[in-house]
Amino acid sequence: MERNKETEHLTQLGSRETNYPADYCPEVLETFENKHPRRPYFVKFNCPEFTSLCPITGQPDFATLYISYVPAERMVESKSLKLYLFSFRNHGAFHEDCVNLIMKDLIRLMEPLYIEVWGKFLPRGGISIDPYCNYGKAGTRWEDVAWERLTKHDLYPEQVDNR
Repeated sequence: MERNKETEHLTQLGSRETNYPADYCPEVLETFENKHPRRPYFVKFNCPEFTSLCPITGQPDFATLYISYVPAERMVESKSLKLYLFSFRNHGAFHEDCVNLIMKDLIRLMEPLYIEVWGKFLPRGGISIDPYCNYGKAGTRWEDVAWERLTKHDLYPEQVDNR
């Protein structure tokens, strides 16, 4: 694959030798230029195989993660995001910490107009935990959108009978 100036800094995409991080590794995240920074639009990632470890027992926790964001100038490169999410596989953190940490790392990386992360974890001990967090850039209408979505994000919860 031929690289151009816009993508030459991307080290993960197209690499034939993928190195999977052994533990939490935000350093693998990479960005590229948003070609449509003046047009608000959502980008959504669905990660149905997210895994982390319970920080107390060391047992694995499994979840589907939903990451949605409205990009500003930079966007996250998907292969680097996959490697970053993989890096939680051996990382001990509570569910709520995982989703907030992911959101904070992506805010620091991209400075999006808006972002939300929702984890739908499989139950352990008869209970599932579905933490949700979001952020809207201060001083923009996205700050109001974040508050509205936070206060209304789960008004119609799904019936949980299969997990």
